[in-house]
Order: sequence, then structure tokens, then C-alpha cells
Amino acid sequence: MNFLYENLLAILILLPVFGAVLTLAHQMFWKQEGQIKWLTLGFTLVNFAVSLLMFAKPAAASGSYMFEKNVPWISAISPNFHVGVDGLSFWLLILTTFIMPIAVISTWNAVEKRVTAFYIFLLLLESAMIGVFVSLDLLVFYLFFEASLIPMFFLIGIWGGENRIYAAVKFFIFTALGSLLMLVAIISLYFIYADQTGFAGTFDLVAIQNAFKIGTMSFSGAMAGTGTLLFMAFALAFAIKVPLFPFHTWLPDAHTEAPTAGSVILAAVLLKMGTYGLMRFNFALFPDQSREWAWLFITLAIVGIIYGALVAMVQPDVKRLVAYSSVAHMGFVILGMFSFTEAGMQGALFTMLAHGVTTGALFLLVGFIYERRHTREITQFGGISNVMPIYATIFVITTMASIGLPFLNGFVGEFLIMVGMFKSTVLGVTAAVNWNIIATMAAGTGVIFAAVYLLWMVQRVFFGKVTNDKNKSLADLSWREIGLMIPLIMLMVYMGVFPETVPEPL
Repeated sequence: MNFLYENLLAILILLPVFGAVLTLAHQMFWKQEGQIKWLTLGFTLVNFAVSLLMFAKPAAASGSYMFEKNVPWISAISPNFHVGVDGLSFWLLILTTFIMPIAVISTWNAVEKRVTAFYIFLLLLESAMIGVFVSLDLLVFYLFFEASLIPMFFLIGIWGGENRIYAAVKFFIFTALGSLLMLVAIISLYFIYADQTGFAGTFDLVAIQNAFKIGTMSFSGAMAGTGTLLFMAFALAFAIKVPLFPFHTWLPDAHTEAPTAGSVILAAVLLKMGTYGLMRFNFALFPDQSREWAWLFITLAIVGIIYGALVAMVQPDVKRLVAYSSVAHMGFVILGMFSFTEAGMQGALFTMLAHGVTTGALFLLVGFIYERRHTREITQFGGISNVMPIYATIFVITTMASIGLPFLNGFVGEFLIMVGMFKSTVLGVTAAVNWNIIATMAAGTGVIFAAVYLLWMVQRVFFGKVTNDKNKSLADLSWREIGLMIPLIMLMVYMGVFPETVPEPL
């Protein structure tokens, strides 16, 4: 058992890779694609079960990591396989392993071509995402961060919709270009560490943080400009991944064209890699620059909240509407983070988790109706609750969670973020105006707009008379689909009623 705990994070990373290799071998030698789904599902379920073992260990002390493992890798340049989890990465890791079996089951009857390749890419994607959340070495983090692009690129480009190639290439170019700047910043930190401390260069996050704490490494004085440039390089890579306005344009296309599993993973986990990166690296390595430029990120977050909501209102496609709602929700996460208050930080983490559950569920529900009607146009529906009452009930509950109805998971995070921003001093106060309160009020309009566009969509799709003859014979949710939604609905309610179960992020 000690071996399992000592190597838990390595097992979580390697198990999906082993599953991908075994899946490929199974197809090569036995050529039975029907068993591939079960094999993939088995590995994702086992990985989820293994991740739950983390609950058996007591929480790490502040500033330390659980299940930490540091193994030398390339001695010449000293990147190490250094992994560990704390209150921030712990919950995002659980979210990742929880979502993956759901994503696998969601495409059970939807993928008809290159089935083996599809499930191999899902497993490799899981491995890369877990690696991102547990890496404590900058170079290893970068490798996992980039590795996550490749499976998602192929998932969109091969199994996506009509404009899948355009969406996949746009997704790849946006995220890869931002990541290249981050790589330059990582290499720069390596040499700056060596120059300022007198020791060999390192990519180790903990070592670099300690150098800043004891004063052997600093971005003050003549190095202030360098610190700002490195901060911006990291921030741009993560802002694109969030995505923060105005770097969001790849997201609606990627969501619209991605297969259901791709959209679920993209919304639930991949977007969180951006906000996680800002918290883990920008705040830890560049605290002064983070506060100095907080006004910019808060401004862009508020613009994104309002813009995302307004554009969502006019979307004719349900999936595209949900995609723009993600722009608004992730704007709230950024707002809470850059408030630099305890309430704001807790709200940001809570909203990340709530958004992963709720928006992932919305994309599942959109996928269910698309499998039946092969359209997502709002005008093609109307009165769906008359023929699909179970589907309509679950959709309405999920929508209420997304809006932020009290006692559902969407409320707590947004409330904490608003409180945190209200208490914040990061924007300053003049004799005439308190900019923190102004920012809170501006963001609050996004909550109102969210209620408008989501409720309007629900009214047009589900209520009234059945206006399209093609909808009269639609089958309600199957037991498989209901089974997929039950744990998500339970989490929405549980997180809304017992929010204290999610601990502090840092």
C-alpha cells in the first residue's frame, strides 16, 4: 500500500498511457472494435478509483504538497519528474478523472469511424491533463501542457462537424503560439535562477519559489522590466487557454465542431488549465506583477462576462450558446482570482469545479438531442418537454445551476467572487469612486444577462406546442443517458447545499 501512495500521481499519469497501448495492441491482434469501448471505460474508471485514494491522506500543510515525488530526469539540464498536489490541484485532478468515464460513455453509440483511434486519443488526453495539474517542474509542466493539444486537435479534426478542420487548426494555432512564449519565459527563468543564486539552473517550481522567498532571486530594480515581460509571457499562454477576452475566438468554433466527448472535456477540464496556470505559476512566481496588472485582467474579465452573455443571447445554435456562456463564466473565475481576497480565490476554485460539472452536463444534453435530430438550431425545436419530459427536467435543472440558482452549485462560487471583489482593494479607491465596487456591479450585470439568455433558450426549446413534426416522435432519454446525468445532477445539488466540502485553494 505504501508503494501505491508513494507513486500515486505517477500511476494516475501512466495508467491511461498503458490503456492506450493495450487498446492499440488489442485492435492490432484481435481486431474487435466492440471491446475497445469497454477497455477504455475500464481504464478511466480504474483511474478515477485510484484518484479517490487521495481522500485517505490528510491534507497537506500550507505551502507543501501531498503525494510529492521528485525523480531526476535529464541530468544535463536538470528537469525532474517532480509532481505533487495541494488544495488547488487536488480538486482539479478529481474533476479530471471523474469526467473521463462520462466522456467515454457519452460517445458509446456516436463514434462510427476509427473507433480505436478515438478512444486512444481520449486516454492520452487524460494522461496529459493529469500531468498538467500535478507537475511541479516548469519544463515538465510545459510538455504536458503542449501534449494536451495533440489529442484534442485530432478529436476535433477527425470526429468533429462540418467545419472541423478549420476549428481544429484555429484551436491549435491559438494555444500553440501562446505556449511558445511561455517556453521562452521558462528557459529565461532557468538562466536567471543560475545567474542570481550562483547555483546550477533549475526548472523546479519549488526551488525557484524558495529563491524568491529568501531573497536570492528577485525581479526588483533593474530586473523589474524582465519580470513584467516574463509575467506577460506566462499570462498570455494561460489567458488564451481560459480563454479570456479577446483571446476567446477559438472556443466557440472548437466547441461547435467538436464531438460530444471533446466538448465535455474541453469545457470541464481543458479550460481550467488556463486558470490553474495563472494561480500556480503567475501568482507564485510574479506576485508583484500580478497585483500591478490586476486592473487589466479584471477589466478584460468584466468585458468577457458582459460580451459573452450578450453574444450568447443571439446565437441560433444551442451548442454555440453554451460555448459563449463559458466565456462569461470563466470571466468570473478570472475576476475572483485577481481580486486577491480569500473569498475571491475560494469562489474562483469553486466556480471552476461548478462550471466543469454544469457546462459539461449541458454539452452532454446538447449531444443527446443532436443524436436524435442531427441539428442544434433553436428554431428547429419547441415544445420538446411534451415528448421528452425526463430530458426537459434534467435540462432545466442544469440550466438553473448554470444561472446560479441558490442551493445549486453555480450560486456559491459567483457569490463568493462578488463578495471578494467587493472587499478587494486591488483597484484602489479615490475620493469620488470605489473602483472595486464599480467592478462588482459591472460583473453583476452578467448574472442578469445569463438568466435572460438561458431562460429564453429553455422557453423556445422546451415549452409551448410541438411546432415541428420531426420532434413528435423523439424518444426520451435512455437508461444509459439517465445514468450519465444522475451523478452530475447529484453533484450540482451537493455542491450547492454543502459548499464547505471544497477547501481553500491555496
